[in-house]
Amino acid sequence: MRWAEAHHVNVAETYVDNDISASNGKRRPEYERMCADIEQRRRDGVITWHLDRLHRSPIELEQFIVLIESTGADVRTVTGGDYDLSTSDGRAMARVVGAFARKESEDKSRRIKSQKSQRGRDGKRVSGGRRAYGFNSVHTQVIPEEAAIIVEAARRALAGESIYSICVDFNERAVPSASGGQWSGQVLRRILTSGAVSGQVEHLGEIISTGEWPAIITPAQTSQMRRKFLNRPRGATRAPRRYPLRGLVVCGRCGAKMVGKPRGDGARRYFCAKGTDGIGCNKTAILSEPFEEFIAEAVLYRLDTPELQRTLISAAAQDDQAQALQDDVDRSQEELDELARAHGDRRITLREWLMAREPIEQRQSEASRRMGQLMGSSALEGYVGNAEHLRAQWLGLAPDRQRSIIGAIIGQVTVNPAVRGRTRFDQDRLEVIWRV
Repeated sequence: MRWAEAHHVNVAETYVDNDISASNGKRRPEYERMCADIEQRRRDGVITWHLDRLHRSPIELEQFIVLIESTGADVRTVTGGDYDLSTSDGRAMARVVGAFARKESEDKSRRIKSQKSQRGRDGKRVSGGRRAYGFNSVHTQVIPEEAAIIVEAARRALAGESIYSICVDFNERAVPSASGGQWSGQVLRRILTSGAVSGQVEHLGEIISTGEWPAIITPAQTSQMRRKFLNRPRGATRAPRRYPLRGLVVCGRCGAKMVGKPRGDGARRYFCAKGTDGIGCNKTAILSEPFEEFIAEAVLYRLDTPELQRTLISAAAQDDQAQALQDDVDRSQEELDELARAHGDRRITLREWLMAREPIEQRQSEASRRMGQLMGSSALEGYVGNAEHLRAQWLGLAPDRQRSIIGAIIGQVTVNPAVRGRTRFDQDRLEVIWRV
């Protein structure tokens, strides 16, 4: 404004895009409004601090030159002089200034990325901004109440419960989110899959080092959740199950997996539906309610048996074993990366690379498979030998939570054809294969 007063220029409008750089490609609403006003002859010139405050993109500059040529508007700067974009010399100077501004922006971006990467390798937090849920504002201390929520959500998610149902439960319990409002699946998934909650540094989507702050959950748990949730297509969601035994029920007539399909009157049932692949017989069915009640009672009974208690490993042993398996997975990945670099540097042939890669991938796959088994066992944590506690909660559990507990104990339930004349639930039709 002082420049305008000193040069006797009347300022009709001020256009400000706060915190939006001219070089990051984001929309600048005020800049667009300014261009529209110039195009419609409502403004006859532009004053800016320097030309690079208007543009750091050559494409955007060229579009602006076309606009100025068509309207004859003046372009003046406080620190860079005036630019007559109607002449070839003025346009050339603007382009040179724009090119150097672009280079400066790219150099600055590269330095910042390098600094962040070095901070990450040194175990320091890379990102700033809003306080991370579970930690204080400087990320040095854990907030116990929020940490307890993270631990609970991690345990339930690894036990098979959906992010959606955990959020519904938190909102019903009025558990405040990071912003103090309602929980959403996107927010909870981001927290659970971040390296920060397990004391690790994450940069550009990759975990690169151990952080210098305390952990809330274990690195093995973070790895399992990243494997479980980050491979899902963006925007994909899963509604809670209405059929908690789906995927476990097999038709005794043809061997196909039975699906949840209601009868014409709306009653839920499991049905052997014939698919487009020809698998299924369209003949075997069983009503869901008495069937699910019977299986739930069988599971609750088995939870109190000494055999099951002897079979399942303790929670502490699971954590130790999961960490050892995670170490195997990480070590295998490092070996694969080194092998790829050796092939890229032509230190080994393609044949040698293929021969060496296969056993490493097999070891990695086996470790991942065994980690998946441990995730199933974690669904039973706190319930083995304490079935009465689970029985009191059972009806209030989300269907996918029920499914994770049942799936940890039962491998398959075969439903044989109904006996003609029997209209009541017949448990003799069922053959249960126990997982543990």
